[in-house]
Formats: sequence, C-alpha cells, structure tokens
Amino acid sequence: MDAELFDNTNNDDTYPICDFRITTTPNDFNILTIITFIKSKVFKIPTFQRHYVWDIKRASKLIESLLIGLPIPQIFLYERAMNEFLVIDGQQRLMTLYYFVNGRFPRKDKRSELRHIFDEHGSIPDEILADDTYFQKFNLRLDGLTEGQENRFNGKNYETLGDSQMALNLATIRNMIIKPVNDDEEDGAMFEIFNRLNSGGMNLTQQEIRMSLYQSKFLVHLLSLNEHSEWRRILGKELQDLRLNDVEAILRTLAMTEYHSNYKASIYGFLNTYSNSVKTYTEDHIAFISQVWDEFMNACSNLDESDFRTGGSRMSITLFESLFYAATASSFENRNIDIRSIPASFVETLKADSRFIEYSTGKTTRKESVLGRLSRARELYEAM
Repeated sequence: MDAELFDNTNNDDTYPICDFRITTTPNDFNILTIITFIKSKVFKIPTFQRHYVWDIKRASKLIESLLIGLPIPQIFLYERAMNEFLVIDGQQRLMTLYYFVNGRFPRKDKRSELRHIFDEHGSIPDEILADDTYFQKFNLRLDGLTEGQENRFNGKNYETLGDSQMALNLATIRNMIIKPVNDDEEDGAMFEIFNRLNSGGMNLTQQEIRMSLYQSKFLVHLLSLNEHSEWRRILGKELQDLRLNDVEAILRTLAMTEYHSNYKASIYGFLNTYSNSVKTYTEDHIAFISQVWDEFMNACSNLDESDFRTGGSRMSITLFESLFYAATASSFENRNIDIRSIPASFVETLKADSRFIEYSTGKTTRKESVLGRLSRARELYEAM
C-alpha cells in the first residue's frame, strides 16, 4: 500500500522462489490490427486494473516515436483462451493508441468513471467519446526539436496527420504472448510475471495485479465500496486513488474478517489467496458484504477521521481493520447484521490498550500479531 494513504501498512514483499515453465511467442502487430483487437475484445484491457494515468505530453511522445520509426517497449500478453489475451504490461501504451486513433484524450477527473464505462462495454461508447465532459481533443503536444524549430507533428491529431497517418497505421509493436506450460502453475506464474514485467516506467501495484489476475465480480464490486462517502471521509481523500491502494485497504479489511483463519505469515500471499477464493462468491454473499460495509460506515459516522490515526497524519490500516473485525465478526458468523455505533471513547481505549499496542507494533505481519490484535479488539468491543 502507498505510504501516502496509510500508516502502519507494514507491507510484506516476500514471495516464494519457484521455477516456472512457460512458453513465450513473439508477434508483431501493426497499429490498425491492435486497435481492431481492442475493439473486438481479443485484447482484454482490464481498466479496473489501473486507471489511465499518462498525461498528454507523455502520450504524445509515444505517438511521435511510432511516427518517426523509433522502437517502443514491447507489450506482454497472457493467452487466457483462444482469441483472448490479457494485457500484462502495456496497458498505458495500448490505451494511448486507442484514444489517439479515436481523436480523444480523457480528462483527469473523469478517469475513474471512464474505467467503469470501459469495463462495462469493453470500449468507450461513441456518445461518451464525443462528450467534452469526459474528453478533450487529442492533439499532439510536442516540444520543438531545436530552438526556434517547431515539431512538425505538434498540434496534429489522427485525422490531420496526412500521409503520416498510413505510416502510423502500419507501424508495428512487438507483442510477447506468454502462457504457462501447466495449468496448475497458472496463478503463481502469472502473478510473478505481472509483478516483474512492467517496463512502462510506472510499475503495477500489487492490487492492480490482483484485479487483473483474479478477476471476479467481488473484486470489481470493491470499486463500488470504495466510493462510499463515509469511507472517503475516514480516509481524508475525496478522490479515489489512481493506483487502487484504497481498494487494497478494503480487500485487506474484509480478508482479515472473513479469512483470517487462513493467515500464515505474509500479507502479500494472504491477499492473493483470498482474492483467488472470492471467485466463488455468490451475488447474495456480495450483497451481504455490501450491507455490512454500509452498516459499519454508519456505525463510524460519529467518529472523526483523526480517530483512525495512531500518531501519524494518515489512517492506520491496522487500527481500521481491527475495528472492522471487532464490530462485524459476529455479523459474518451469524449472517445477521447487528453493528453498534462505535464511540470515540472506545477507539481511544483500544489505541491505549497495552496488549493491542504490543500486537500493533514491531513485526506486525506475524501471524501471532495479526490474530492477536484482531482478537483483542473484539474482546474489548464486546465488553463495551
């Protein structure tokens, strides 16, 4: 998780060292073919994996490189099924091409909403592309090559490229198609490939990888939970995090309540295993989790965002997940939502409790620490 959003995250970056057997096949596709693959959903671009984060200057440099014949980094694809390729590395480049050919560049404050729209339709509907509320014209923004000499492509868009449009259409990008040899190695191999093969200059976060690799209705639904106004208030962040660190905090919180008995010694592995397990969640169970989330947020409505801090200026994830577990564990166990309002005095009691402090400091990702602070929080809550 991003230190700018949370305190006491204590990320565990360890991972198993394994020998993976995979096949890698190179293919050179031209730009028109790539755009066709995106529109026909042959290339699966999971936009909930990451928002589009490039600015127009960086996007323009990519288009310029293709126009003048410079190579760009190859794209990595995972062959999930016939005519279905999941983008591992290259989402920003592919979306830049998609937007440029369509002549539109997404406005920064609309990218979260556009993520939902693209996920629902597999592309951006024409009426949305034409809406200036969501997009501006994609005119290349390029600096002069030398002092006093303007870049000949500056201000151009796809329709005004002239003869250079054909050069762009036929420019090729190397695509590396990867597939594990054995299906039983698929999850572990693909997570490590996602984790390591990010050559675009802005590596995927662990949650962005999970959203792509363990695709499920539940993980997509976390995006809706992340929009809850009370949650945004607690975080002290009106805008959702482009890198999904706030979504990972929700995933972690729910995992600690529903799945803590499976915790071993690594937050990293624990959240991966939980993300894989939720693929089987029914619509009813997802709806139940939403109700619990709403009721817990209501229970926190009298708390100030500072109550969720433990000395720092940002929310403590270990404190938040402990409070959530204490207040909701019985609801999950009994499938009967009964969550009491949480007074600020209880939060202060928990933060001052010597046993809770012991479990929440030092090596906080040890199993004894994780289970200890959850248990202590619930014990104090039920005695309240």
